[in-house]
Amino acid sequence: MEFNFLEGEILLFDKPAGWTSFDLVKKVRGLIKRYLGIKKIKVGHAGTLDPLATGLMILCTGKATKQISRFQNLDKVYLADMEFGKTTPSFDTETEIDNIYPFEHITEEKFRIVLKDFTGTVEQYPPAYSAKNVSGERAYKIARRGEKVILKPQVITIYKLELLDFDLPHCSLRIDCSKGTYIRALVRDIGFSLKSGAVMTALTRTRIGEYNLSDAYDVKIFENIVQKM
Repeated sequence: MEFNFLEGEILLFDKPAGWTSFDLVKKVRGLIKRYLGIKKIKVGHAGTLDPLATGLMILCTGKATKQISRFQNLDKVYLADMEFGKTTPSFDTETEIDNIYPFEHITEEKFRIVLKDFTGTVEQYPPAYSAKNVSGERAYKIARRGEKVILKPQVITIYKLELLDFDLPHCSLRIDCSKGTYIRALVRDIGFSLKSGAVMTALTRTRIGEYNLSDAYDVKIFENIVQKM
């Protein structure tokens, strides 16, 4: 397999759970520099994933980093697991439970009806624990200091919401959406709409535009390929 990292490559990776998006960029940049004897090379990502999430990330190298904005604007597909009956400040399992709610009243029929309400173009309030910029500082840094973060709503589009599994208090969804959609915030809003609470327990990004997770490199496999170049 031939790569020209300096001229520019578009690389698909399956980000491991627990890694930040920058962890992946740093690892890939280090592999390229180490095995090819390159002292400096540009490597950037075309959209972050939370540390707890897994799945598809697009990385660009060399001159291809100029194309990053094009990939950032593409639609996304996610698989998400959620749990009713509780909330956390981060809307996922990264932070401790702050409230408990009843969930026994939720039926599959009610859930499917609510999902229709979230399909289409809607306004969404991003999580305080996000990488949104607030007066030159990341929102999650402010939130982790215990300070209040107020973020403006943004317009997003949910093209399709598909219920994959319903086994209270756990449910699974497939979400086809526009850029800028926070699945954690969607889960939060669904919970409140059903007069309960909900947190996201797992997330995998399976598609970005025409790029699919099935075509992505595992980091270890990519290392073996580069090592043999």
